[in-house]
Parts: sequence; structure tokens; C-alpha cells
Amino acid sequence: MTSKHLLLDPSDTRPASTRQTSPTTRFRPSGGLVDHDSEQHAVLTFIGTATTLLQYGPLTILTDPNFLHAGDHVHLGPGVTATRTTKPSMDLDHLPHIDLVLLSHYHEDHFDKQVEDALRRDIPIITTPHAKSCLVDNRAEVERFSSVLELDTWDTARVNVKDNDMHVEITAAPGKHVPPGALEKINDMLGAVPPVNGWVIELSSSAATTDLVRIYITGDTLLIDDLVQIPERYSKAGRPIHLMLAHLGGTTIPSPRLPMLMVTMDAKMGVDLIKLVDPDITIPIHFDDYDVFASPLDDFRIEVEKAGLKDRVVFLGRGETYSVRATQRPVSV
Repeated sequence: MTSKHLLLDPSDTRPASTRQTSPTTRFRPSGGLVDHDSEQHAVLTFIGTATTLLQYGPLTILTDPNFLHAGDHVHLGPGVTATRTTKPSMDLDHLPHIDLVLLSHYHEDHFDKQVEDALRRDIPIITTPHAKSCLVDNRAEVERFSSVLELDTWDTARVNVKDNDMHVEITAAPGKHVPPGALEKINDMLGAVPPVNGWVIELSSSAATTDLVRIYITGDTLLIDDLVQIPERYSKAGRPIHLMLAHLGGTTIPSPRLPMLMVTMDAKMGVDLIKLVDPDITIPIHFDDYDVFASPLDDFRIEVEKAGLKDRVVFLGRGETYSVRATQRPVSV
């Protein structure tokens, strides 16, 4: 476990995309839902797929940027493509001010080629060691991203915000995009499906306050044994998770050993993970945007109802916003 450091400057108004020409402003969802300058909560906006905006005080984080439209194609591995079936709530050329990109893994449905071509080369990115090698090492110098911080499982980035006392920590959580065992070993040799991180994001107005908001983003993982470490470190240790963003969809692709292989959680796995992690609220994302997603959101709704968890799940449409407030709950036993 390693602790790393990153300095962000929210006063830098340069656009995230080189296709934008004018300085950017802070994003405010329609309807004036909350005061975005308040540091007592975080504000999440769902854009589509696994792409979200997370705002806390002056800080705005963009997760897994994918801005393709219906009919566009992505490459997911040797001989594997997928077609987008939806459109995002926002276009790449209309991004608001972005301080940091949080990239769970280097896959085109999470970091599409248009995004890769258009993003400013010095925009700060936190990601996996594999993704860093793709963004920095394996490209010509002029095309390299220059501010990429890699985190391995349980590494932590301490993010300092210029002229602000806010306390931000981002920790890489375990995840596996293919089932453990023989298929994982084959995938490691072929390099077909990239390694993935989940994230635990901790936000507070200063290191000395108790107004902390904790968010767990699963990344494109299956329900694996390593995920038991999440409640062991957090929920059962008196450190509640206020919001879990669950990557669902039951993504299904061809496999060298099986006719088809599921590489993200389906509806039942998603509910089982809620029971395991015990977050205050879960929001499903990554569930219907590509034609390789085989587990529709309605399946998850049914499983949530059967499990008696409907009061602890929020379903957001694209463009909708949720405000996350720190809460105090008894330690799970």
C-alpha cells in the first residue's frame, strides 16, 4: 500500500477538451437542486455508461469519460466490438470545468477514442498502472498525457486543492474484469481485457472536520472474494459508505474457453454486493448503453424489490443529479 500526492488548482479554467475554445465554468444541473459551493455534501450527476460528474466544494471529478452516441462502435478486445445504444446527457465539447479524471481502466467504453484524442494532455488523471502505460509509455512524446497518477490496489492518492483546506483521498479498491482462475490466467497472457480498479473517494472540508462523505465506485468488476475487504475496511469498521456506484449490465463477450463470458456484475450480483458492502445508498450505472450489456436495469429493479432494498437504491436517469450527505449509522455487525 502506497500513499501518493496530487495538487489540483480549481482556478485553472482551461477546458478539458482541446476542441473547446473558451474558458469553462462550473457545472450546475438544471433545477437548482443544491448549493454546489457547500462543502457539507457531494453532488453526483449521471451522464451515461460509467460517466459521471462528482462535485464537492470547488472540486469537479469526471469519471470514466465516454461521450459516444447511439450507433457508434467501440473495440473491447481481440475481435470484440460493441455498439452504443444510447446518447450521453452531455457532449464532450460541452464539458464544464474539470479538475480531475478518474479512470477505472483503459477500455473504450470508459475512455473512447474521441475522448482520448481531445483531452488536454496535462489534465490530471488517476488510473490503473496498465492504463498509465497506455496513456504515457506506449505512445509518441507529443501524444503522451503528462499528469497521470497510477494507483495499484489499496494505494491512496492524497489530493491537495490549491488555496483550500479540503481533505480528499482516493483509494484504489480491488476488482476483476474476468472471473478468477484459468480464464484470468489466459486473459493475462492475451491481454484481452484490461485490469480494473474500483475507487473509494473520501471528501471533507478539512482534515480536522467530521463532515466526511465516502463514496465507493465498483468499477467493472465481478462479484469476487476480494470485495469482502471493502466492508472489512469500511462499513464494519465504523467508516460508513454513504454512496455506492455499482457498475452493472452483465456485460457479455466471446471467450476463448466458453461461448460467452460475463465480465461485469449482473442484477443478482449487484444486489449481493449491496448486502455485502452495506452502503447507505446505491446508484446503478453502466447498465444499458451498449449492446453487450445482457442484464437490463429492470432485472436489477426486480432483484432489489425481492431483497427488500428499494429504500436504499436510487435510480438516476441520464442528466439527473443526486446529493450525497454524510450520515451517521451504527457499525454493521
